[in-house]
Amino acid sequence: MNNIKILASGIYLPKKQVNNDELEKVLNLEKGYIEKRTGIKNRYYAIEEKIEDMALESAKEVLRNAEEKENIDLIITATTSTDILMPGISNYVQKNLKLNSCICLDVLSGCSGYINAFDIAKLYIDSGNVKKALVIGVDKLSQVIDKKDIGTSVVLSDGSGATLIQKDNDVNYQKRYITNIKADGENNEILTYKYGEKIFMNGKEVYKYAVTKTVENIKELLEKSKLTLEDIKYIIPHQSNLKIIKAISSRLHINMEKMYTNIGIRGNTFCASIPIAIYDMQQNNMLKSGDKIILLGYGGGLNTGSILMEI
Repeated sequence: MNNIKILASGIYLPKKQVNNDELEKVLNLEKGYIEKRTGIKNRYYAIEEKIEDMALESAKEVLRNAEEKENIDLIITATTSTDILMPGISNYVQKNLKLNSCICLDVLSGCSGYINAFDIAKLYIDSGNVKKALVIGVDKLSQVIDKKDIGTSVVLSDGSGATLIQKDNDVNYQKRYITNIKADGENNEILTYKYGEKIFMNGKEVYKYAVTKTVENIKELLEKSKLTLEDIKYIIPHQSNLKIIKAISSRLHINMEKMYTNIGIRGNTFCASIPIAIYDMQQNNMLKSGDKIILLGYGGGLNTGSILMEI
């Protein structure tokens, strides 16, 4: 099995920022209501930007940040809110980056889509058919929310995050890479989006799912890896809601310092939330060689997935 190395990351956030004061006035909520219940202070709305352009801009930043830019053999994009069905977002990125001979895939796996996309890219690299893969998570949720629905309108945000990964050629050390990716369709009506409609979320049921299935998933992952949470430097969860992330932390009996969060300033960007978090952590020099981290995705599907990897 091949080691995996994250070469670079990049993000794109829309120009328009929407703070809580604006939304609380529109929704007739008392001051402080949104932050108290979600942990969010700010979110981004793409007014001028198209979803495919956000993906492209985050990919361009990856290439600006990458030391090795050649031989990108795969572009895979995770999204939930796309209106680009054929050709897909990945093809749009390919065309504009002039990468004319690579594989292009778009993945629809709900909020956990980036986890699925990252692991698919890893499997392609393991096969020997791909040297480098560009993995993008992008969502434009402001266009698919009911602005009068408090449950979604105060939480969801727009943005794109991208990572460039490749095989790590250090033959003397085998880095950890273990996954636990599952889907449960039995209760998938609690979080839905149909093209041309608005996102529906049963807040209570989503909370119940998020704070139970994620904990089960991580415990199974650790059992597979024969590691404990003490071995893990950070858990990087989907930035759903600060109350959910705190509840996961509590049920895992770990300090919140081990649970990375940036939802306060970024909002919930669905598929983009984990790659944006990786970018923010790299910019703050939080990820060091040898660190073991867990990427944790959960949401519509219902899809729950975790990846334990060594930086």
